Amino acid sequence: MHRPLLATVGLILLIPVTVWAIARGPADAATSPGPRTVMYVGNNWDGTADVIDAATYRRLKRVDVAPDRAARIAEIKANPVKLAYYLAIGQLVGEGHDQLVDDMFSTPDGTLLAVSRPSLADVVGINLATGKIAWRFPMEGYRTDHMGVSPDGRRLLVSDSTANKVHELELRTGRKLREFPSGDTPHESNYTKNGDRIFHASIGRVYVPGNLGALGQAASIVKGKQVFQIVDNKTFGITKQWDIGQKLDEAGYPGMSSAVRPMAVAPDERFVYLQVSFFHGFVEFDTAGAGKVTRVALLPQSEEAKKTPESQYVLNSAHHGIAMNAAGTSLCVAGTMSDYAAIVSRESFRHTIIPVGPKPYWATTGPTGKTCWMSTSGNDQVAVIDYATKKIVKRIPVGDHPQRIREGRVAAKVLTAWK
Repeated sequence: MHRPLLATVGLILLIPVTVWAIARGPADAATSPGPRTVMYVGNNWDGTADVIDAATYRRLKRVDVAPDRAARIAEIKANPVKLAYYLAIGQLVGEGHDQLVDDMFSTPDGTLLAVSRPSLADVVGINLATGKIAWRFPMEGYRTDHMGVSPDGRRLLVSDSTANKVHELELRTGRKLREFPSGDTPHESNYTKNGDRIFHASIGRVYVPGNLGALGQAASIVKGKQVFQIVDNKTFGITKQWDIGQKLDEAGYPGMSSAVRPMAVAPDERFVYLQVSFFHGFVEFDTAGAGKVTRVALLPQSEEAKKTPESQYVLNSAHHGIAMNAAGTSLCVAGTMSDYAAIVSRESFRHTIIPVGPKPYWATTGPTGKTCWMSTSGNDQVAVIDYATKKIVKRIPVGDHPQRIREGRVAAKVLTAWK
């Protein structure tokens, strides 16, 4: 073919490709779409996780996190000891329901979701595209609870409630790596930003009603060992450990519980804001040196909460859920027994009360660092609250008894599979 003619034909063939590339944009032409940022909402009694687009608040998918439920319960019923624990968990902790999802974290690429399942005493990895279980890690004990994820998203901490230890798993495979000891009923674990330390708390036997804080150390006979500790992530050794009830007593607040519930770690990673059993408010704790309580924030009670005996508090929780905005200036607190969210100034402890609905049970700061996502387990909703305006910007209907909310990812290929 003649060279000018060949060049002309080549140019004609190139035009559609060039136009297509320009329409897609340079980034799209070179790479495939990355994972989408979402919020995972665990519906504990439902056995599902709602996947909510973090920007549009639209539900993208409801994932069944217990597709093997019948098989697992059949195994439990074949073992008298496991059956006894299973029935007790349902009645005492689950308020008459199976607890099928306590916590969840996705892999950084958004292809797998790890879920802790209290009544089934395990953690599973769910393939998000297929909905099938990719791996399963049974507890040594009879119940699983809160989890924590490393800053790089590769490692998972899992509280083994009745074995009084925390397992470290490889998130993608479920392979056990290490463990560290805890007090009775290990609860929440939070890594520092660089992953060198872990803040961990054990809550004791919260299914035993009533506040025994006035008994001091003797309370541990009934409630179990309740400690707040810092773990060195390199060695998995406990570097510091405190009885927060004792520290509160030293600070002039006698008779309060030692059980640390949810916590929020300040950006300086020195001060930690702790909720404790039966208390309507939170505690500011300085982890430097020997550790000390520096301030206590007392928040209001509803008239209904004032009339409710402490023995009827949901798992000893007056409040259950606390988060901090990215700037470290405001806290978002779930008033569980009083049906409110409180946005609290970290500097002054002045607060604004926002009615959110019955039994708010968790608070998580959203991806922008400017919103607080709070589950209201009594009406199966999530309220998204703006830290700055102290107003609800969105209410999202979810499944039965939402509890934990976690930021995560969903891969583009998973979204395609869901369509």
